Amino acid sequence: MVREASRFPFFEQGGIPMKIIDAINRIDSLKHNTYTQSDKVAWLSRLDTMVKKHIIDTHEGDVTFTGYDDSTDLQTEILIPAPYDEVYLRWMEAQIDYHNGEYDRYNNAIDMFHTAYSAYENYYNRTHMPNGKKFKFF
Repeated sequence: MVREASRFPFFEQGGIPMKIIDAINRIDSLKHNTYTQSDKVAWLSRLDTMVKKHIIDTHEGDVTFTGYDDSTDLQTEILIPAPYDEVYLRWMEAQIDYHNGEYDRYNNAIDMFHTAYSAYENYYNRTHMPNGKKFKFF
């Protein structure tokens, strides 16, 4: 059976990088909420700050990331590529449930977030050289 990407929004969307506005629109279409776009941009910024600090910065390469705020262009590409970009939806879902005081739902959502986050972290670790110290041999 062939799956259509439009019916399964968590699958890679033709390799198109997700943008801030895409993540916000997708969570709004999947989960009813009353949180502002500004709240969601702040949540995305916090997640990408964690990704940058705990995953990207521990490996070779130079990725510039200064965070997102209300002045950030909503067409800005977020850090985690497809097909791992489900992390953003799971993160925002967990934030919505937490701030609504729906702790059982939050626990389920944060577990799903951790699963998706770990999948991306494992992928990044497999495909990027870790930072290492240069050794001198005697």
